[in-house]
Amino acid sequence: MPLTAAAAAGAVAFAAALGVGGQALVTGAVAGGLAALIAAGSLLLASVRSAADRSMSLGARWMGGGAVIWAAGVALRPFAESFVVSFADLFVLLGTVVTAGGALIAADRRFPARIVLRHVTDSYLCAASIFLIGWVVALRHVYDDAADPAAFTLVMLPPMIALLVTCAVIPSVLTSRASSWLLALAGVGVLATMTVAGLAAAVARLDGGNPQVWSVMLAPVAFLLLAAVPWGPPARELDRSAVGNVVALVPLALVAVAAVTWLAHLAGERPERPVTGVVVVAVSVVLLLLVRLFVVSVANVRLRGRVKLGERQLRDLAESTGDVVFTCDYEGVVRQIGPGVEATYGYRPDDVVGGSIFDYIHPEDVPGIQVALRAMHLDEDNSAPGACLIACRVRAADGTWRPTESVATRHVGGDDLMLVTTRDISDEEALRNQVAHLTFHDGVTGLPNRAYFEERTREVLSGRASGHVAVIFLDLDGFTSVNDSVGHASGDYLLGQAARRLRGAVRSDDTLARWGGDEFAVLVETGGEAQIAVDLAERLVRAVSQEPFRVADRDVALTASVGVAFTEDGMPAGDLIRNADVAMARAKELGGRRVEVFAAQMHADVVRRLELAADLQRALIEQQFAIEYQPVVDLATSRVTAVEALVRWWRGSVFVPPEQFLGPAEDTGLIVPLGEWILREACREVAAWRASSWDIGLSLNLSARQITAPRFVETVEEALTESGLPASALTLEVIEEMLVEDAEETIKRLSELRALGVRLAIDDFGTGYASLAFLRQLPVDMIKIDPSFVSGLGTDDTLTLLTRTIVRLGHDLGLVVVAEGIERPEQLELLKRMGCTKGQGFLVARPMAARGVDSLMRTSLTV
Repeated sequence: MPLTAAAAAGAVAFAAALGVGGQALVTGAVAGGLAALIAAGSLLLASVRSAADRSMSLGARWMGGGAVIWAAGVALRPFAESFVVSFADLFVLLGTVVTAGGALIAADRRFPARIVLRHVTDSYLCAASIFLIGWVVALRHVYDDAADPAAFTLVMLPPMIALLVTCAVIPSVLTSRASSWLLALAGVGVLATMTVAGLAAAVARLDGGNPQVWSVMLAPVAFLLLAAVPWGPPARELDRSAVGNVVALVPLALVAVAAVTWLAHLAGERPERPVTGVVVVAVSVVLLLLVRLFVVSVANVRLRGRVKLGERQLRDLAESTGDVVFTCDYEGVVRQIGPGVEATYGYRPDDVVGGSIFDYIHPEDVPGIQVALRAMHLDEDNSAPGACLIACRVRAADGTWRPTESVATRHVGGDDLMLVTTRDISDEEALRNQVAHLTFHDGVTGLPNRAYFEERTREVLSGRASGHVAVIFLDLDGFTSVNDSVGHASGDYLLGQAARRLRGAVRSDDTLARWGGDEFAVLVETGGEAQIAVDLAERLVRAVSQEPFRVADRDVALTASVGVAFTEDGMPAGDLIRNADVAMARAKELGGRRVEVFAAQMHADVVRRLELAADLQRALIEQQFAIEYQPVVDLATSRVTAVEALVRWWRGSVFVPPEQFLGPAEDTGLIVPLGEWILREACREVAAWRASSWDIGLSLNLSARQITAPRFVETVEEALTESGLPASALTLEVIEEMLVEDAEETIKRLSELRALGVRLAIDDFGTGYASLAFLRQLPVDMIKIDPSFVSGLGTDDTLTLLTRTIVRLGHDLGLVVVAEGIERPEQLELLKRMGCTKGQGFLVARPMAARGVDSLMRTSLTV
């Protein structure tokens, strides 16, 4: 490095003139210059590495530049010792200022203009105080020895400027929270050593001697520390609020020390000729203090005004919201209260002032409030919150207790007072109670709802022995028809009546709830006697069915299906409720108006049905179903006149009987797409047979879900159109129960089908509840005698008579009569003699696949 080489050469020449002591000083100067250059290189590398941290990177560059400039000044100083103030001193001063700027950048502090002005004045007070202390201690002797005021001023000016700059930087760095705080702190250390070294050099120049060795060796140590800081661990986040408070007091402390030192100097020695510069510095310090005092006074006046304005605005705001605002001491004595107390609680303000707030607070709430107020009052370090939320009950003038919420704020209007804002929350409390009631109670019946019942069941099970708790589920049979006939409003009214009957049947310790819809649940604590729950379930059935309900000026008779389940060891509440629901569903399947006690097999059946429903859906997607056709023959000629399409399901290699999957398909609604597939496939097959000159018809069974499906009539019409099958060749069969349930809608749909030209048949005739009136309302073409009648022909006189009656009835009405389930020759002969024209059964022909029907068709055509 050329600059370092020049410094070394100059140092050798200078050392020859100074002797051994001078050589030590030159060595220190060289070491300081080299350390500064090392620090500059380290800082520049660190700035590149920390480019993402702007304050770290830019601060390191500035401080590195300052170190280079300072090193240049140190290197040039041996060549300019003949000057009072040389250009080398200007380089050193410039390096100090640039380093100070880097420290400020690394500290990452930004202040408003008024804060900057305060920092500048504080730095001047610190520098001036240190100068005055130094003057009394040493500088006045140097001044006397120099005997040249101008030279003294010029020599001391650069280090004093450095001192001023250092004092300006220190507060910002010490209170910084930046991640590069350690770098800024190391920069302050370098600034301090630069200032001390400059002061020592200036004093030595005025004395004509050499600076102290320790003052020269400070700089290398500081610069090496600065070089190491960027490569050390990052600074931890510390709370420097206390440091800020100390830093704010340092200028005043230094001024006080300077004043004491100056007064001691004046008192301890004879008066001497005052020095103009020192007087100017002292006067400026006094004037700055007066200005600071004036500014602080103005600020205090302004702050007091703002506090009073804020307090008044706070009271006005609180009173405008209808709250009661008052001040009291920490003993609860009311000092001042707003007019809102009269409007809210009925007390005149003058009657309340001077009294204790505890005279109006509910006795149960007083101890807690006293503890809270005492904690606020005795907390000297302000670690407790400045405001306290208090909930209590306050007695109004009419004697009622009103729930209230209050906020007590301490140190408002004086350290011994609190500002309290009290709000009456009676309406909110009533609304909260109402919401809580609605959350856990049913709005129609007033009973607890499902959420409450589940929570109550969990509570009871957690505190009771197994076997001592039972759950009863009740469902109103036929309630859906009530909503459909008289409307939902009347249905809700009926539910209210049912709830009152059930409430009268249960014991006071039992929990009765509306589970949802027309279902109710009862939680029974049996005490280990299972018969108690069963007897209660039977009473509930009688309570519902003992007399009709009066709804919409008509009597509605209902029954109930009830399921009972008992808890077992470790059984969750959800499983107990589920078991009762399963038992109730079982009672409903068995016809209703009965009580069923849960058995494990019931749950297994439900799971099996769910699994079967899932397999049904998969089978429909994977086309696992097939169709078999059972011929219908003319009994007189044995000629096949039609086939009945029957669905078959092979789950893998296992055959599933229709009676096992048709029920679940109906319950889940899968019967609709399944029936549509059967309709289209069978129509296509029979149309192909008819195209081969075989006059044959098709019969299909319909379910209730199919008939009520939204587009069922359109689906039948589309299947006929796509296949080319004439509508007259299709016969759709329904059972008598379907004509009774939702009769109006069913007859409407069947009439629409009849309008297409499709023929209609009543299947299993004689076993249902349909009256003969339906045969008049619905244009039926055919009735099919149930196999239970045919099976008794020749062996049961009653069944034989009933079968003959059905055949004669069909003939009289002009209907085709088909006998189902013909399995014995004597049955066939009797049916022929009765005049039954058509039949089907295993004796006539078994169900067969389409290939078997093809063979039958060729045989029939040949014959």
